[in-house]
Amino acid sequence: MSESASPASAASLESLSPSLKAAVLAEALPYIRRFHGKTVVVKYGGNAMTDEALQRGFAHDVVLLKLVGLNPVVVHGGGPQIDSALKRLGKAGTFIQGMRVTDAETMEVVEWVLGGQVQQDIVKLINEHGGKAVGLTGKDGGLITARKLEMPDRENPGQTLDIGYVGDILRIDPAVVKALQDDQFIPVISPIGVGEDDGMAYNINADVVAGRIAEVLGAEKLVMMTNTPGVLDKEGKLLTGLTASRIDELFADGTISGGMLPKISSALGAAKNGVNTVHIVDGRVEHCLLLEILTDAGVGTMIKSA
Repeated sequence: MSESASPASAASLESLSPSLKAAVLAEALPYIRRFHGKTVVVKYGGNAMTDEALQRGFAHDVVLLKLVGLNPVVVHGGGPQIDSALKRLGKAGTFIQGMRVTDAETMEVVEWVLGGQVQQDIVKLINEHGGKAVGLTGKDGGLITARKLEMPDRENPGQTLDIGYVGDILRIDPAVVKALQDDQFIPVISPIGVGEDDGMAYNINADVVAGRIAEVLGAEKLVMMTNTPGVLDKEGKLLTGLTASRIDELFADGTISGGMLPKISSALGAAKNGVNTVHIVDGRVEHCLLLEILTDAGVGTMIKSA
């Protein structure tokens, strides 16, 4: 048992019989063998970033995945932390179609919160649990080149909405991420891009960044942590398995809307562009990464292209 395990986690582990512990390890073995050497991109966000026990569980899971031979890459959000910082400045966060409206002052806050406070907290936590994490933004190594996002106005076809310094990804250069992976580091990426023409910093939706990073790296899995059990139908029932055509239907009938739009769009794009499986998981479940990746019991929605 790790000295860094929480008291609750330690108690729950000690309550298991030796035979049950052995069964859990035996169940994980085929998954470890199957995914050894493969890249898993994890979008880290929601309650898992603000609840202390869930933070520890996340760091534990990421380090364990690395130790058993997988290559985790973390892309993090930070919406609650940004909102808190804006509130201290007397500003309120505004969203259109799930995207944060970002004026110049808000962009300064986003850079400070994501590339500084949040990123370094995650790096510190992973390192405390025995990992070797390194923080990156899109500025590092030319990782994320962006341009100003032109968001279509759904109420006025043919027109676009100006939502400020919000970026659209032009390209991803994964060289710096691959170099870190080769040296057994765990990359922790803040979703900030650099304008190709103007050199400005752009706020990019973390789900979008995670999806594109997963595509470019040829990841085996993309795991998106949320504050819901997964994708739910209109009756609130969990949809455990989805295909591209079914997702199109859910978009059309309004089942998927608001903040889930960029998340599911990115998940679908990744599934269509080489990522074997995409998982929308409940980040409020302790050790949800291990449950989803290394056991038979999934804790969310799995998306495949076909």
